[in-house]
Amino acid sequence: MNTKLNRSDLYILSIYFVVSYIIQIQEYIARDALLREYLIDFPIDTLSICSTIFIFVFWLIPKIVKEKKYIFFALVGISILIVFTGIDYTLGFWSGNSNWERFPTGFDFILKMLDIGSRQVAFPFALLLTKKFYEGQNNLLEIEKQQKENELKLLRSQIDPHFLFNNLNTLDSLIDSDPEKAKEYINRLSLIYRYLIQTKDSEVMEFSEELNFAENYIFLIKTRFESDYVFKIENKGIDVSNSFLPTGAIQTLLENVVKHNKPNRNPIYTTIKIDNKSLTILNTKSNVKPSNVSFGTGLDNLKIRYGYLSNKEVLIVNTEKEFKVTIPLIKLTS
Repeated sequence: MNTKLNRSDLYILSIYFVVSYIIQIQEYIARDALLREYLIDFPIDTLSICSTIFIFVFWLIPKIVKEKKYIFFALVGISILIVFTGIDYTLGFWSGNSNWERFPTGFDFILKMLDIGSRQVAFPFALLLTKKFYEGQNNLLEIEKQQKENELKLLRSQIDPHFLFNNLNTLDSLIDSDPEKAKEYINRLSLIYRYLIQTKDSEVMEFSEELNFAENYIFLIKTRFESDYVFKIENKGIDVSNSFLPTGAIQTLLENVVKHNKPNRNPIYTTIKIDNKSLTILNTKSNVKPSNVSFGTGLDNLKIRYGYLSNKEVLIVNTEKEFKVTIPLIKLTS
């Protein structure tokens, strides 16, 4: 469920209060209510009901869903209802010049506040909660749809004929000039395609597997472009057990380096930094930009995939001379 307040939430509540207060005003007119009842009761009612609903919908219920503390939910929920309804009821009692001898006390007060509060809050609470639920369902369906589209796009990019064509061209030039390297190139290329076939239906892969795949991919880039691109992996030996990445995430970032930076006089230096929580790819930027390149598509898709797989975000820092992307490692729990 989306726990962020949006404009349509306010529209729904506003319509509810307008209709509710039109009915209530008619009752006030019929019993010749005091002016201060209008000035005090309506704002306090609005504040009381909205405060109760917002605390329930945007804090208490998400907390219960996450932590499953149902006794805490019951105690806090009842307390919130009694406190806000009690304030509203007491001020309304005063504004109407009611007889304080008839004011409920003790356990009678608690029961009365629960009765009044539940009736006041029930309908707008149900409206807002139902709306947020279906918004969450629609968002989930949209994310799942986007995830499938991303997987198809990723697969298409991985088996792109241009990718195969470029590698075959490189291989053709190696066969005569460096047969041994040609053999290694064929081996690395076969490992890449084997990995792509094996992981085509996987949303995440072990970090170590992704890194091995990335190393083979880097070998192809370095062989094809020679010294134009320089890659360095730091902290490779760090313990990243039970750590996962979206399938093909590192490849997406490495593709961006080559796609968006054409070496001029100096090579493009790329550093892959690894720690226990994240992987960072930092590359120098070229002043010469390749033509006909759509910027940001790969990164946007990666952000959406992270939104589907975890609550962690992709961090991007883009300066004049460097481009840095940090992707969090995903820890799978039982």
